[in-house]
Amino acid sequence: MPHKLDPNKNRIQILRLLVVFSLLLLIVALFRFQIIQADKYISLAAQNRLRFIRLSPSRGDIVDANGAILATSMKVFNLMGYPQDLMKKGRLQLLERIFLRHGIPISKKKIKDIIKKQYTVPYNAVTVLLNLTLAQVSDLISDPEFPEFLFPLPVMRRVYPTGNLLPHVLGYVGEITKEELENLGEKGYRGGDVIGKAGVELVYEDKLRGEYGEEAIEVDAKGRRVRVVNRKEPMPGEKVVLTIDLNAQSYAASLLGGRKGAVFAMDVKNGDVKVLYSFPGYDPNSLAWGLSSKEWKLILKNRDKPMMNRVISGTYPPGSTYKVVTAYAALAEKKISPNTTYYCGGAFRLGNRTFRCWKKTGHGTENLERAIRDSCDVYFYQVGLEAGINALAFWSRKLGLGEITGIDLPGEADGLVADPTWKKRTFGESWYLGDTVNYSIGQGFLLTTPIQMARVFAAIANGGKLVRPRLYMGRAVEVQDLGLSNKTLSFIRKALYQVVKSGTGRPAGRYGVEVSGKTGTAQNPHGEDHAWFVGYAPSKDPKYVAVALVEGGGHGSSAAAPIVGQLLSFLCNGSR
Repeated sequence: MPHKLDPNKNRIQILRLLVVFSLLLLIVALFRFQIIQADKYISLAAQNRLRFIRLSPSRGDIVDANGAILATSMKVFNLMGYPQDLMKKGRLQLLERIFLRHGIPISKKKIKDIIKKQYTVPYNAVTVLLNLTLAQVSDLISDPEFPEFLFPLPVMRRVYPTGNLLPHVLGYVGEITKEELENLGEKGYRGGDVIGKAGVELVYEDKLRGEYGEEAIEVDAKGRRVRVVNRKEPMPGEKVVLTIDLNAQSYAASLLGGRKGAVFAMDVKNGDVKVLYSFPGYDPNSLAWGLSSKEWKLILKNRDKPMMNRVISGTYPPGSTYKVVTAYAALAEKKISPNTTYYCGGAFRLGNRTFRCWKKTGHGTENLERAIRDSCDVYFYQVGLEAGINALAFWSRKLGLGEITGIDLPGEADGLVADPTWKKRTFGESWYLGDTVNYSIGQGFLLTTPIQMARVFAAIANGGKLVRPRLYMGRAVEVQDLGLSNKTLSFIRKALYQVVKSGTGRPAGRYGVEVSGKTGTAQNPHGEDHAWFVGYAPSKDPKYVAVALVEGGGHGSSAAAPIVGQLLSFLCNGSR
């Protein structure tokens, strides 16, 4: 009989093979986990007992030219936790209940959103509550239900001792947005970080920010701190010293007296900004410490535009302050001489249009110096026509109009230096002689910012050098020699001196310093005319240039000239 295999023996052999195969799989797995991927699983084990806390640096102070603190940081407390602890069942409800009991109305949904916004990995701490005072922290911790998985962390928060005096210079800080995080991710920012949002805080963010530190701690099974494993101290930000004079800034604010407008002053030789005041403004403290979306919308919808820096972003017709440009253009192009005369009877006819002088009875026969002194419109209508629009536009741009000044602030406007090409492109119309007539006295298709007009007058005062305004002391001084005629500049300086000595700018010369400058009254489509005055002092050896623009202020001689005269006296002679 043929030999038959024992079925039990076959089953034993199959079982042996299965055992051997299982052992081989186990050996391979052990080799993979313990040898090949050892570092990975050691790291995972460590993360289960290690927690990492990001330590924020103290933001650098901002001070004025005399060392007065304009922006600094103060200690407050953030309430921190770890996502893997916070998101356990029932804990969000617990936090909502505790916070509500202590006067902090925040829902569990809001807490969850806060955690989600900052989440990167479960063992990195996130901020649950911001900016708590020591009293608030003490009150919370004393609650019997206060959980062990929360802990207070001392941090430095931004404060602005000057309140609403310098908001358009300093700007403010706020929590980084998702868009900013995407754009600046390579710089090491994380959700919840504070970043400069406007002004100097934004422009010099890299200097002011400092470097974040980190603390690694070991925790027990309940998440309680056992010991500090490692700590890297944060590096504080740099101090930023500004050219601003806080005393002069405060004085300028008092001179403007709650009227809408702008006051600006700088050194005519190096562009150091001493005063930059725009009203209305805002308190950067409220923005830095957090506004509700409703409060923020109210600010943005405010018709008075408190967030707008009128010094660098407000564009206005320059009115008669522009006549110095018209005069220089006509002289440079040799279309007139200082002795050229025109008769002003109070009006000027061009075709079927009549252009009137501000003085209804007229000024009689005027030469160029007297026309600047008296701000005679009829004289400059004819000078503008002699020079022509192309010359006016060329010399306007030469003197820095129609482009940003380069001040170290965001949001500066270009203004508008229009010409025939611009009008054709914008409106599909030709340029008319009437457009040139309006242009010659700073009206029509011409828009400038107060800081631009200050720079024009600084160039007249300093011998033809265009300076770049600067706020940060560490920024290089930039001066461009325009190659202007010293003879022509000397003549214009003489005329501007007469404006204040015996002309329309007399109110600027009553405060103990010799001022040279020019008044301006610019049409305002929304109401009363805007009042301008731009001047420099001392007249014989100019140090500072200043401009005042009062929106709806009426006449430059009465509303703006006294502001500039008093401010220049303050800067040249010291505080009263």
